[in-house]
Amino acid sequence: MLETLTVQDSVELAVVERSGFIESRHAGAAVVLSPEGEVVARHGNAEALILPRSSLKPLQAVACLTAGAVLEGEQLALSTASHSGTDRHAEVVREMLTAGGLNEDDLACPPAWPSDSATRDEMVREHGQEARVRMNCSGKHAAMLRACIATGWPVEGYLEPTHPLQAHIRDVIERLTGEKMAHTAIDGCGAPVYALSLTGLARAIHRVGTASERSPFALHRVAGALVKAVRENPWTIDGPGRPDTIAIERLGVFAKGGAEGVMVMVAPNGTTVALKMLDGGARASTIVAATLLARAGGLSEADVTALAEALPLAVLGGGSRVGVVRPGAGI
Repeated sequence: MLETLTVQDSVELAVVERSGFIESRHAGAAVVLSPEGEVVARHGNAEALILPRSSLKPLQAVACLTAGAVLEGEQLALSTASHSGTDRHAEVVREMLTAGGLNEDDLACPPAWPSDSATRDEMVREHGQEARVRMNCSGKHAAMLRACIATGWPVEGYLEPTHPLQAHIRDVIERLTGEKMAHTAIDGCGAPVYALSLTGLARAIHRVGTASERSPFALHRVAGALVKAVRENPWTIDGPGRPDTIAIERLGVFAKGGAEGVMVMVAPNGTTVALKMLDGGARASTIVAATLLARAGGLSEADVTALAEALPLAVLGGGSRVGVVRPGAGI
């Protein structure tokens, strides 16, 4: 059976400090690429296989665009989002579907409550129900459906690994990563997700994050447009007050977290990081990624310090701050 990095492959990426006592540690692996795409730092086994989970969405979105999905602005940004299900998110996803002659019933992602607590509370008060459009991956699924409509592929079964859309997505991922996919798994939303190395993921995200809308190559043009749309609409990719959105707003980075402690981040100058928390916890992934970018010269230390204050990293005791989640000795 294939598996991800082991405990022995990992280093300490973050710690949880409470009242001057290290209470917990997050181990894992990370790799940093220069603006030119060269590896400049490895922490732990960066060649180990991982499942990127939602950090794969930028590559899936690029594939949908090259398959013919025509999306711009907020809709384009939502195609790569793990959104919090606010009314605004849901409305844009509905617009994506309507423009393709589709509706919410065409989505094959499972129904869900929004992860935004205020929106969920309001839905409960109004006797609302779980909905597919509120599921955090609904933007990705809407983009997949739009690609099927544009290309003439069947909408039915669009999540099957053998469907022409998924075959195309896999081909694009292999082109961007420079790797053959080692294993196919099924993500939480029902879409295929592939095992690849952490270095391969970093390489692909670097190519997407540094692409130009003026490139002579269509793949790079759509990647450049995607990243621009996210940076111009940071609320789309996550949600108000949430880590990816905060990082994009404050640092101008392109950031995309994934389940089970995966994070990719590209600084404005192209410096790129990809990391995996071995325990699957995501609470430290944003600050660790930003710290690694700063140490490679991609961000200023002052900006990362300000980011840390904006993120939910405080450890509380009796309602007061008594500690913090912070980068560990392994980086």
